[in-house]
Amino acid sequence: MSLFSNPVMLSLSKGLDAGALRQRVIANNIANIDTPGYKKSFVTFEGLLKNVLKNDAAGMVTTHPKHFGGVSSLTELKPGVHRNNATSMRTDGNNVDIDEEMVNLAANGIKYQATSRQVSDRISLLTYVVTGGRR
Repeated sequence: MSLFSNPVMLSLSKGLDAGALRQRVIANNIANIDTPGYKKSFVTFEGLLKNVLKNDAAGMVTTHPKHFGGVSSLTELKPGVHRNNATSMRTDGNNVDIDEEMVNLAANGIKYQATSRQVSDRISLLTYVVTGGRR
């Protein structure tokens, strides 16, 4: 097992990928705020990650991704982009709410910074261990 392929680093990496995708989706929603008929999109990830981690609780390690009970589901986890067709904010069918999108943008930025900080701290710890505390 590689130092960077353990479940924690994989989860953090997938979280960063989801945050970057969410940023693009929110930016696309904001860019289309005046487009008639545009339906906003959103990213699902945290629930998927929770399900994968709950199912992998047994921690069985396998030598091939097709083996039963392996942790390959974490490596294959991808955030999903979904469109909200159920609502409308205006008479032209557009359902983008700028206030909601700006809150989502700020929350996503905070989550992304926290996740990247965790990755940085883990790499710093590995660096400390490898160098024996010397700089």
